[in-house]
Amino acid sequence: MPARDELPSTLKRSSKKAQKTFLETHDSAVQTYGEGERAHRTAFAAVKHSFEKVGDHWEPKDRRGPSDAQAARSAPASRRSSGRTRAGVDANASKEHLYTVAKRLDVRGRSRMSKGELVAAIEKANAQTTRKARRG
Repeated sequence: MPARDELPSTLKRSSKKAQKTFLETHDSAVQTYGEGERAHRTAFAAVKHSFEKVGDHWEPKDRRGPSDAQAARSAPASRRSSGRTRAGVDANASKEHLYTVAKRLDVRGRSRMSKGELVAAIEKANAQTTRKARRG
C-alpha cells in the first residue's frame, strides 16, 4: 500500500475519505494484480466513482456512479484502451452542475457552452490549476 506521502498530489489536497478510497483500493488491487500501473488505474477508477476533480483536488459527487462513458463500460480496465476518459470530470452530471463547476473555476464563455464544451473546458481548467498547485 502506498504511504500517504506517496499519494498523487491531487489526492493530498482532497478529503481524508477520498484519500482512504484511493489507498484501500490500491492496496486491494496490488494484491490482485501486483504493483504497477493497473493497480494505480484501478484505485483512481474507485475515486472517480464517488468523487470528481474540481481544480486541483477531488470533491464528493452528488451521486455515485461512473463519471464518463469510458468508465461505464463493463470491460476490465486492461481492455478499455479505446475511448477517452474525462480526467475526473463528471461528464454524466447535469449541464447545470457542470456550469456551476465551470463558474467556480472561472471558465470564460461558459454561458454559451454546450455540455460537451463545458466538460472539455473544466478538464483544461483542472489541468491548469493542478499544474500551478504542483509548482508551489
